[in-house]
Amino acid sequence: MGLKESIVADMKVAMRDKETIRLETIRLLRAAIQRKEVDDRIELNDEGVVLIVQKMVKQCVDAADQFAKGGRQDLADKEKANIAILQGYLPEQLSSDEIQSIIEEAIKSTGAASMKDMGKVIGVIKSRTQGRADMGAVSTKIKALLS
Repeated sequence: MGLKESIVADMKVAMRDKETIRLETIRLLRAAIQRKEVDDRIELNDEGVVLIVQKMVKQCVDAADQFAKGGRQDLADKEKANIAILQGYLPEQLSSDEIQSIIEEAIKSTGAASMKDMGKVIGVIKSRTQGRADMGAVSTKIKALLS
């Protein structure tokens, strides 16, 4: 069963069990997937769906931060619940040590010596991590090693 089919099945279960927050989050995810497919006139595979889930998680994290800063803890909690639901559709995340070794290996293989080479390193790492690491955190670690 592909990721899209799994999302549809989870939506049906959430409807039956009357889980409103889960149902709402899954519906938003399905809408984002369908919007991407219609706009680009493509059929998304699991990798494409993972990219959309990652984007939605990032949006929810940003929204939760903004709501918390604005004193709306109730809305921040709702966003955090959405994050937990969406993360269930992401592949298992790499540990900090695994990410560190991938970064060091990529720097060695590309011969990167300064910040000018950061793009090469990120290109290598993106292909190896594919949705299993937060690229913002990876970028920070690369900067620390190359500076």
